[in-house]
Order: sequence, then structure tokens, then C-alpha cells
Amino acid sequence: MDYVSALLPPVVMAVFFTALVVTIVKSQGGPNKAKEDAIVDAAVARAQSAKQVGRDD
Repeated sequence: MDYVSALLPPVVMAVFFTALVVTIVKSQGGPNKAKEDAIVDAAVARAQSAKQVGRDD
């Protein structure tokens, strides 16, 4: 029975990790992709403008 207790944690972690990856892959794209891209673009533009303002001082 020692082999069961030794193998159980890695197997459980592998199953949860696989489920996490599948969830991440499935959530990419879809109808919200344009909205997510716009949010990221706005955040990048804000960071770049803050960087420009900080450099001008």
C-alpha cells in the first residue's frame, strides 16, 4: 500500500494541472476576445503614456 500513497499526490496534481490547462485553452478566443484585447491594449497604452510622462519630467 505504500506505492499507492506514494503515487496518489503526483497523479492528483497531474489531473488538476491537465484540467487547468484545458480550461485555459478553452477560454481563449470566443465572443469576448475583442473585449479582452481592447482591455489589454488600453492597459498597454496607459503604461506607455505614464512612461513617457515620467521621462519628460
